[in-house]
Order: sequence, then structure tokens, then C-alpha cells
Amino acid sequence: MAIGSGLGAQMGIAAESAYGTYQAPTKFIEFTKESMQLRKVTAQSAGIAANRLMPLAARRVVTQRSASGSLEMEVTNKGMGVLLQSLMGTSVTPVQQAATSAYLQTHLLADVAGKSLTLQKGLPLTTGTVTRKNFLGCKIISAEFACEVGGMLTASFEIDSKDCEETSVLAVATYPVMAPFGFHQMSLKTGTYNSEVARDGIRKVSVKIERPQATERYYAGQSGTKKEPISNDQVKITGSLEGDYVDTILDDLHTSDAGTSFVWDFIGPTIAASHNERFTIKLPVIKLDDAPPTVEGFDLIKPTFGFTALSDGTNVPQIEYMSTDITL
Repeated sequence: MAIGSGLGAQMGIAAESAYGTYQAPTKFIEFTKESMQLRKVTAQSAGIAANRLMPLAARRVVTQRSASGSLEMEVTNKGMGVLLQSLMGTSVTPVQQAATSAYLQTHLLADVAGKSLTLQKGLPLTTGTVTRKNFLGCKIISAEFACEVGGMLTASFEIDSKDCEETSVLAVATYPVMAPFGFHQMSLKTGTYNSEVARDGIRKVSVKIERPQATERYYAGQSGTKKEPISNDQVKITGSLEGDYVDTILDDLHTSDAGTSFVWDFIGPTIAASHNERFTIKLPVIKLDDAPPTVEGFDLIKPTFGFTALSDGTNVPQIEYMSTDITL
């Protein structure tokens, strides 16, 4: 029996072979918060019958079903591959580094067609019995990564889902030994692509990746559920850099509107040889949108620069993930 509270909850995940087709969870996420919910559209008959004062329960029908919500978690040194693949779009196979136990995943930005997930949520009753809700056809609509002084690297995923069912069996949750990435492992580099230089004074970084998709593809013959969402706008990547005013490098980039490459790194313990646990976001070009430094009192000047990532015409944004995961 599980603990009859959120302490007994679980979240399993698996990549689907076909959109909306249940796939038994193979990995379990140590999440911090979630809001996945079934959403339904109902229609009630308005037929008039002599002396009937209320609508009949039997004349209400569910005409559409879907689900959506968010999943919040700490970014860890294991088990992130399936989510990263669904966000970025490229089919990834971890590459062994030399003959070590380190495996590199390189998630390049690509279309997300065919990249859907099954999420299985385990919800404990107060008695300790765990009920399940299986969210099918889950597509990641956006993800935001953030880390600040004294904190961990966190991720928040916004998810659209085809449907929710409660019949498939609850999987037994198992968790590998893993650790989160944190501020003590963070560095931020900017400059020429592949020759970036570490920036001083950075206190907080955030990056948001948005994958716009047509999520209202409800057609006749689909039993009130949707077909797989299709990308319907350009990818939008934005973020912010917060820190102390230790030099004018970022300020000058804001003034000139010049582009710079962006590398956000988290380097963990050594796995083997020269290969460390690592989480890296690489953006070929960013441009700073706002805001120039201002003086707001006696304290250190602390500018926050919002930025937008753009294409350089050759390279693409990517997330690199080094771990001991042999598979996603």
C-alpha cells in the first residue's frame, strides 16, 4: 500500500509508437508538481417535452475529449532523454563515449511530428490504494528551464494530450539513483559560435522553448478525440540573463543589437575519463531585447537582459545531455 497523500504519487512515462496509443511506462519521473487533467466538452439536449422542468440526464452527451496540463521537475543526471526528445524533435540514440560508461545525447531542433508520449499518473486515495490516469498522445507544447543562485536547475513542461483513460494497469514505479543539476555546476558563455567565453557576474538564467502546434484537430470519425497536432508556427526561443553589472559586454550587445552565440552549461561529476555528467543548451544566435542597466538605489546595479534566439542560417539550437543512460 502507498502512503495516502502526494507522498505516494507517481508519474510514469514512455514514448508512443503511434499517436494516442497506450505505451506502458518504462521510466518514472521524480516530479515536483503536475496539473494534468481530462477536459471534456458536453452538449445537453434542449428538446421541449410537456411539463418537463429540467433537462434529462440521459440527454447529455460528451462530444469532445482531450487533456492538458503541466509537469514540473528538477533536471537530473539520469532519465531526461524521453522528454528532451519529445521537446526538440530529433530521434536520438545515446552515443557511447570511447569505451566508457558515459553516453551523449544530442537533441537537435527539428519538427516534432511522431513524437508523442504516454504519461501515467498514480493518485493515492487516503486509504493508500493508488488509482491511475493514463494520458495518451501527450505532445510537449513548451518547456522552460531556469536556475538561480542557490537553486537547482528546474524544468516546466506544458503538455497537450489526446485523451485520458483509466483502464490500463498501474505500472510499478522504479527509480534509478540520480542527482539534480544545480547552480554550483552552472556556467554561461557567449561569443563566436564554438569559441564562446564564460561571462562573469551571472546570477540567474532562464530559457523557454515554445513549439506552436494546431491542437484542435477534431474531425468526424475520430470519436470526439483529436488527431495528432501539427506544427503551425515557427519555434520561439526566449530567455533572460540576470546578474551584477561587472562589465559592459552584454550591455554593449544590447546597444548594438549584435548577435552572440549562447552556451548554458551544467557540468556534474566525472562519469569516466574526461566525460562528466552534463546538461547543455546551445543557441547559435541570441539578440538582447531589454533592458539596459538602471540605478535603483545604493546596492549593486543588477541588470536583467531578456533575449530572443534566432537562426544563423547554418547551425540549429540543441540540448546536449551526458549521462550513463544507455537508452532514452
